[in-house]
Amino acid sequence: CTVTLTHSRTKDLKTEVLRGDIVVAAIGKKNFVTADMVKDGAVVIDVGINRETSTATKSGFKLYGDVDFENVAPKASWITPVPGGVGLMTIVGLLKNTLEAAKGTIYPKQ
Repeated sequence: CTVTLTHSRTKDLKTEVLRGDIVVAAIGKKNFVTADMVKDGAVVIDVGINRETSTATKSGFKLYGDVDFENVAPKASWITPVPGGVGLMTIVGLLKNTLEAAKGTIYPKQ
C-alpha cells in the first residue's frame, strides 16, 4: 500500500482523504472529517477526542471524535466510535509499556 500523510494545512485535503481506503483521523477538531471527504467502503479510524460542555449528560460533558460519525458511518465499511473506539487500546498500550519499563525490559538495568 501507499501511505499518504496529510494534515489540516494539506492542499486539497478533501481530495487526498477521498483517495484513502483507510482513513485515520487525529486532528483534534470535532467532526472535521465529513461524509464528502470519505469514499464508499473506506475503513475509518477515529483517534480524536474532543470534549464539550453538555447539560444532557451526568458528567456535564459530551465526547466527540474528529469524524462526523452519524454521516460518515453509512458510507464506511467499518468505523470506530468515540467514545468506545480506539481509546481503550491507547490505555492498554500505556499500561503495558509502564509495566515493561518497571520490569526493566524496555530499559534494562546496566
